[in-house]
Amino acid sequence: MAAARRPPKAPLDHEPEAVTYARQAAGLTMTALADRMGVSVSLISEIESGTRNATPQRLRALAEALNCPVVVLQRKQSVGAP
Repeated sequence: MAAARRPPKAPLDHEPEAVTYARQAAGLTMTALADRMGVSVSLISEIESGTRNATPQRLRALAEALNCPVVVLQRKQSVGAP
């Protein structure tokens, strides 16, 4: 039996909705984005659904593949947040 996956880091380093929006704006399917990045479609799906955290390195790769600034994909922090 497979081990249960731990929940993702809270808060995430990325905005799941922003990743989905940027991918769709780039005219890419999840499969096309996964192929472009050399990762699995399930990883892209998990990042977009918020069940997996996109590390800073993965965020840079996503931004490059989507031809957008990293800041577009990053979680927005409230003023005064640590």
